[in-house]
Amino acid sequence: MSIRRVFLRNSLAARLVLSAMAVALVLLVIAGGLLHYLFKTTVERNFDARLEAVMNGLLASLEVDAQGRPYVRGQLADVRFQLPDSGWYWQIMPEDGKGRALASRSLLEQRFDLAHFKTASRDENGVAHLFLRDNNGVRLRVMEQGYTLYGGKKRYAIIVAGNYDELRTEISAFNRAMIVILALFALALVMALIAQVHFGLRPLRRLHDELGEIREGRREQLDENYPAEIAPVAHELNLLLRANREIVERARTQVGNLAHALKTPLSVLTNEARAAKGKLAGHVLHQAQMMRDQINIYLDRARRAARATGLGAVTPVEEVVRALVRTLKRINRGKDIEVEVICAGGIRFRGEKQDLEEIIGNLLDNAFKYARSRIRVRGELQQAARHQRRWLILTIEDDGPGLPRKDHEKALKRGQRLDETRPGSGLGLSIVHETAAMYHGEITLGRSSLGGLKATLRLPAARA
Repeated sequence: MSIRRVFLRNSLAARLVLSAMAVALVLLVIAGGLLHYLFKTTVERNFDARLEAVMNGLLASLEVDAQGRPYVRGQLADVRFQLPDSGWYWQIMPEDGKGRALASRSLLEQRFDLAHFKTASRDENGVAHLFLRDNNGVRLRVMEQGYTLYGGKKRYAIIVAGNYDELRTEISAFNRAMIVILALFALALVMALIAQVHFGLRPLRRLHDELGEIREGRREQLDENYPAEIAPVAHELNLLLRANREIVERARTQVGNLAHALKTPLSVLTNEARAAKGKLAGHVLHQAQMMRDQINIYLDRARRAARATGLGAVTPVEEVVRALVRTLKRINRGKDIEVEVICAGGIRFRGEKQDLEEIIGNLLDNAFKYARSRIRVRGELQQAARHQRRWLILTIEDDGPGLPRKDHEKALKRGQRLDETRPGSGLGLSIVHETAAMYHGEITLGRSSLGGLKATLRLPAARA
């Protein structure tokens, strides 16, 4: 299944894929948000643990001299506390703000204001967590806790700060990698959805193809070996096909019975009228003949309609054309007419052979009547997409006098005779028009390149 076919308008496959994509997109966005939150929370927790470890190391190195003043013994192992404005700082000062403050070399002359920590919320251990910025605008993650040093009486605020921008860089790198991975996952998911829909809808495509074969006459009924959801549909369609064939057969039978039932009384009336004398008998005879003609017309139309609505009939075109040409040549032996038949091999009419013979026979009969020396018959297939109806285009041309454009439409009406000098009932072209219309086809008249009339038929074609 191509991507283009999946996203056709009003496509069941498009609905399934797009709805699944919408759900998957929402889930992926939610998953991305959760992963971002979990990673950010975990990294911040680890960052706080590092700051807490720094604070514990600082407390372990903090002592009080003989005058009660605190000092730090040795240096912390992390060299970032030695680098100026590194974003990693520590500071120790009395909570009352009186007395000397100790600070890391990285802090230089700047100091943390204890006022920030007085209103900060604290955890169960009394540790305050908040965000500040240093003089360079670097965002800091700061921890502060009050301690009373061993051997001293004052409480000191122990402050440790780390460069939170470094943490944000890690989080941003993770987010970028996560977005790329989720995008690739979404693409793979879309392809998997398309493949899944293609596989899931395969029985429907098989059902479509089998119905097409039935319409083309290559199959009589559907194979009911379908998945459980489609098997009942296939079964009901088979019942419908059988019912259709039965209806057509009954229609043919009823048409025959009606013809027999009506013709017998009409024959009696005609015979009685002929035997009798007088004006009334002549009038009855005339009306009976009109009734006979009308009955024949409508019975013929009913028979053609019944055949046209049937399924499965397929007729080779070239075979019918050549047989009719041979017959009409024998009938018109006195006329030296050359008939050129150009018919693509293997093209077939999707309909009854009798109807195709009647259509082409009437057109060829007209062509033989008016042609001077040449008739051309051409049959070809009109190109169509795979799942669209295929059409058979038949053109019959002659080199006769032709027909004025203004009379084209009139010639297709029942009983219209435009040339009273030639034998006929004026029903030929109208029968062709009606029969073609029953198969959803059409006939058009035009000027032939041979100089006479050109009749172009469009009829449904069966697939080879």
